[in-house]
Amino acid sequence: MRYVLLAIMACLLSACGGNTKSNSRGADTIALAPCPTFNTDSCMKYIQDQCGFGPRVTGSKEAGLCRQYLVEQFKRFGTIVEEQQADVTLWDGSVVPACNIIAKINPDNPDRILICAHWDSRPWADNDENERNHRKPVLAANDGASGVAMMMEICRLLQEKSVKLGIDFICFDAEDLGTPQWAETEESTSHTWCLGSKFWAERAREEGYHARYGILLDMVGGRGSVFACEKVSLEYAQPVVNLIWHLANQLGYGHYFPLNREGGYLMDDHVNVNRIARVPCLDIVPYFTDGPSSFGPTWHTVNDTPENIDPNVLEAVGQTLTQLIYNEEL
Repeated sequence: MRYVLLAIMACLLSACGGNTKSNSRGADTIALAPCPTFNTDSCMKYIQDQCGFGPRVTGSKEAGLCRQYLVEQFKRFGTIVEEQQADVTLWDGSVVPACNIIAKINPDNPDRILICAHWDSRPWADNDENERNHRKPVLAANDGASGVAMMMEICRLLQEKSVKLGIDFICFDAEDLGTPQWAETEESTSHTWCLGSKFWAERAREEGYHARYGILLDMVGGRGSVFACEKVSLEYAQPVVNLIWHLANQLGYGHYFPLNREGGYLMDDHVNVNRIARVPCLDIVPYFTDGPSSFGPTWHTVNDTPENIDPNVLEAVGQTLTQLIYNEEL
């Protein structure tokens, strides 16, 4: 994951609880379609499976093995899978092979939504409190594997109870290769992050890709997580932000999705989806107000392991998104 913040924009954005056709405590409620139950045990297994390969650093042997696993799983869930190859240039000028994994449901339906996460691991635990760990790779149970696992579980549920809507699940590579803290200069390093989504977005724009909206899942399982309304998301996709946060509250997950709470401006994969591919995309990402990082205590540390994943957080995000997808059929 990245720790680079975009410059604060001059305009003020309205809060997450702005205009919406529904809210959890008002007279109006969101109509709920019949919907399967998100299985947190299954989601946890997909996290553990990914971590079983070790850190999935872009271009590494471990990443190659995990890529095979992800492709096979998405195919097993009935999707059409594309492996989008790219050579990406790192902060130090080195070039490594990357691969975005694109799994499509109902590929012939032009009416689509996009759900995405990054599947690579940070090569350096450069936010670890122990400086001796700063050049060690991160296992990335939360910062990567949790979002991918959530997409896999939703995909499995969709196979059991199909929908007509077109859905693209994208596992972005090379998100977490940004300049390490120990190599930073005074110059901006924002361009060194989210390289896989940049490659995808440029080609999506060239090909005329269209979707109703996109949802980025980043670190959606960490203990103590609370999801504030990220400000780039509010700028480009506020109606969908409003809908998801109100839906989560109606489903009983308001503790994790508090209304009227805003986070900061983040450099994450959704920026490329919004600004290059021109698909309105929001970021579901935690916002911690205490501790060493706003992304939580395990962010970019050697402690980002499956033991620090909270199934209750997975349920809150996973069930809300599952309900959202089935509601799109109404």
